[in-house]
Amino acid sequence: MKGVQILGFKKSGKTALCEALLAYFSQRGLAPCALKCTHNPGLDKEDTDTDRFLPHCRAVGAIAGGESALFWNAPRTMPEMISLLAGEVLVVEGGREHALMPRVLVLRDAQEAAKLSDPGLVLGVFGPVAAPGLPHIKTFEELARLVLEKGFVLPGLDCGACGRTSCAGLAADILAGRAGPQDCATQNAPMTVTVAGRALALNPFVARILTSGIRGLLAELKGFGAGPIEIHIE
Repeated sequence: MKGVQILGFKKSGKTALCEALLAYFSQRGLAPCALKCTHNPGLDKEDTDTDRFLPHCRAVGAIAGGESALFWNAPRTMPEMISLLAGEVLVVEGGREHALMPRVLVLRDAQEAAKLSDPGLVLGVFGPVAAPGLPHIKTFEELARLVLEKGFVLPGLDCGACGRTSCAGLAADILAGRAGPQDCATQNAPMTVTVAGRALALNPFVARILTSGIRGLLAELKGFGAGPIEIHIE
């Protein structure tokens, strides 16, 4: 999945930019998906049945004629939310505390750049206001091209198996050209697990534990031998 994070303070135009990117990718036959991060205490569900049910539940789902939603009665991490989204290009609005993908800043004032992000995680600044030391993306078409060329989404495990202390460190190295998304250690784990067609992110340590445990159990069965193991569970 390609991914980009749009950061900006209130009234900076970040929501409009996210909407424009999603429409652009959709019109070109891609499958975009979106995630909005907000510091507001709740979402817009006031005076609905969902609002009445949620205080009594850990999670509440809703299905309507033209849309569906799932609400949890607690915050979830960005990696958990991304795992529920299906698409080829992910556009995230906000969430600067989560450093899993390149960032594009939308500024009202150049001084805001330092408050929004570490420079090493910034793909560029979009819009009329530029920031010293950061690439200035001047056209929407250039921005869309950069997202498809340089966008990525890391799993957010912060396992350290890639040699960095966090996924943010690897993200910065990828943007600087010192590494690539394939350097994420989860890409080289000794086993893969998919649930409903979606791959789970496994750091190498967890993957080795699961692999050893499964091999050990199966080794006690008649007919077990060397070779790749495939297990399918409905």
